[in-house]
Amino acid sequence: MKAILLAAGVGSRISNDIGQMPKSMLDVNGQPLIVHTVELLQRNHIEVIVITGFKHRVIEDALKDHHVRIYYNPFFRVTNSIGSLWYARNEFFNTNELLIANADVYYTQELLDKVFASQYDNFLLADRTRADTGDYFFLSKDGVLQKYGKELKREERDSEYVGIGVLKKDWVLTFHDQLCNMIENGEYDLWWENVLYSLVGRRPVYTVDVDGIFWSEVDTIEDYQRVLAYCNR
Repeated sequence: MKAILLAAGVGSRISNDIGQMPKSMLDVNGQPLIVHTVELLQRNHIEVIVITGFKHRVIEDALKDHHVRIYYNPFFRVTNSIGSLWYARNEFFNTNELLIANADVYYTQELLDKVFASQYDNFLLADRTRADTGDYFFLSKDGVLQKYGKELKREERDSEYVGIGVLKKDWVLTFHDQLCNMIENGEYDLWWENVLYSLVGRRPVYTVDVDGIFWSEVDTIEDYQRVLAYCNR
């Protein structure tokens, strides 16, 4: 398995609290969040690729001894994460399992075990315990994604999206081709997940519930404090 971590964004929602620091460089148990994630993935024999942008040299320096491949998106202020992922498009070849994750998500081995246990050939992780209080929501039926978005009404949603997806077998190249088509059509201002969303209704896109396993995407200072409280419990 390969993992691509997207670490190019500015993190505007938390910038007033942490200044000019990439979210993935926030300290977690004495090391940057992205180092925690890279080491977790590598302990599971997963090859790691990182895409940088904002303050890229800071991230690259933190990872200089961790044997990761790094791609730099110099247009990170113009593109969204789909544009950053395009820079690593060649990594979609020579693998039949690919994990794609936002680098500002904190998670542990327990969540990775859910990834390994799933038999779906594509899926996005979701958390049904956070359908009331989350940020970006899903509605699934029999494990198949039906609706997605920030503005879904309560009756239209059943889970919060975690920020991690997995592609297997022919889905790796299916995703690659759709990614490239969307970039060629000028859709570089979208999230990388929009590649999968664009296929909803044409092919099944699955969700896997993490059953309340702890995780947190660090979009706000409150999210970061939640991670620290979990680590210091």
